[in-house]
Amino acid sequence: MQQNNHSNAAKLQATNYGALSTLITVFFFWGFIAAGNGVFIPFCKDYFHLDQFQSQLVDYAFYVAYYIGALVIFMISSATGKDLVGSWGYKKSIVYGLLFSAVGAVAMIIAVNANTFTGMLVGLFIVALGFSLQQTAANPFAISLGDESTATGRISLGGGINSFGTMIGPIIVSLLLFGTAAATEEQTKNLGLNNVSFMYAGVGALFIAAAALFNFSKKVPAGLNIEKQEPANKALNVLLIISGLLIFMFIPVFKSYIGLATDLSSTQQYDLELYRFKWLLGALFVIIFGMLFSFQSAKKNPHGWGAMQFPQLVLGMLAIFTYVGVEVAIQSNLGELLKLDYMGGFASSQISPYISMYWGSLMIGRWAGSINVFNLSNQTKRLLLLVVPLLAFGIIIGVNVLAQKDMSPLYSYVLCVAILIAAFFISNDKPVKTLLIFSALGIISMLIGLFTQGQIAIYAILSGGLWCSIMWPSIFSLSLAGLGKYTTQGSAFLVMMILGGGIIPPLQGKLADMIGIHQSYWVTVICFAYIAFFAVAVKRILTKQGIEYDSPATSAH
Repeated sequence: MQQNNHSNAAKLQATNYGALSTLITVFFFWGFIAAGNGVFIPFCKDYFHLDQFQSQLVDYAFYVAYYIGALVIFMISSATGKDLVGSWGYKKSIVYGLLFSAVGAVAMIIAVNANTFTGMLVGLFIVALGFSLQQTAANPFAISLGDESTATGRISLGGGINSFGTMIGPIIVSLLLFGTAAATEEQTKNLGLNNVSFMYAGVGALFIAAAALFNFSKKVPAGLNIEKQEPANKALNVLLIISGLLIFMFIPVFKSYIGLATDLSSTQQYDLELYRFKWLLGALFVIIFGMLFSFQSAKKNPHGWGAMQFPQLVLGMLAIFTYVGVEVAIQSNLGELLKLDYMGGFASSQISPYISMYWGSLMIGRWAGSINVFNLSNQTKRLLLLVVPLLAFGIIIGVNVLAQKDMSPLYSYVLCVAILIAAFFISNDKPVKTLLIFSALGIISMLIGLFTQGQIAIYAILSGGLWCSIMWPSIFSLSLAGLGKYTTQGSAFLVMMILGGGIIPPLQGKLADMIGIHQSYWVTVICFAYIAFFAVAVKRILTKQGIEYDSPATSAH
């Protein structure tokens, strides 16, 4: 395995800021489109007369595309014996991904004109397939644009732009579709498909413009990786078996919704939810046992496992799966939680400020986490670490106030932001320490949310967004540390695990149907606990490989 030693005394590789500034544009698209999809869920439910599960297929199509796209990239690389993304180069791969997403936008327009929900799902699926290729290339590309010790900061910067897109996406989409940033339920019902078609025409044009920017930018290096890779047949076989078992597990869940009577007794409804829960739990076990099997098998004989011969990657795949799952699950079930009388008894029309603050919390943390990437003195960085999170909090409040939302109940949430700032100072730019501190804060917050009520519980649950904010860049960079020529293959494996957003949230939802929405948040405690375990385990693994990854950057870069 590749050895890579870091020391504070060593001169750090200079960051390519020109290429980085161009690269982070694609991070914005991922957040903007993913968050904008939320507009389509209530619209599709009413316009196409769907039940709640069928309307959620909008998100299913999006998340599953990431898994399938990354799996196809790996299969082609395995068949050709070379890294597909690396042979194209990170730059061209991102261009191809953007153009593929543009094709998805065209497919959306065709589906809209044909008035078919299935066609719209296909269009979104194609858009997300393009995103899968972009993410497979963009994350290792960001790592390569500077010193490895500051890689987490560069990915955090991209994540901060992604979160900005997530925050303003629904607002801009509402303006484009409804002419107001605060669309009412009645306006959603009366939305015409022509507006959707118009919006995706604009989105497709933006994809093409971004592809042109990347392709013709002289600041962006090709990012080639032409090293020949060893066969990874064992990893491919395991992933194909996992895919087959997941299909087997999901079929009964989907079939149970077909032709379902609406007048079921409470006992029949409970039995049905338990039936669905068991199959979803089976899907979760498929992922867990598949990763554990790979971990143990590759440890005994690394030949044929490709990037999965590295234990930090295999455990990181499960960590990304868990992180995406808990990030989406907190928000997906938040609306139902807020409807409880002892949580405020909010109506559906009153919860949007809390949803906005949750996604905004990720932006706050990612903006703070990206400060380290800039060539600044330590004193300036400390000052910015105090100012930037508060500025981001103010922007979230301001944008929502402009959208005519009442944010007064969330002013005191600034206390949670203060805890975030303290956590960053304590972690001192050390990726492993940061991940451990933030996952521990996640556990504590979720427990407070479980054992309290009212505003304290709401703030505790919302703060999950703050603690999730740095997890993607930390897990991603730690998982890819020391992989060398297997870096882009490892990136594809990590992107596959975005699938966690399609398994853990509905699993929590089904659990909520049986034990109550509040108690279902025990799922989030378990997720944060695994991420804390990963932080401890990955430091030991990297130290064994001679990689001192938890050294903060102290020199100019």
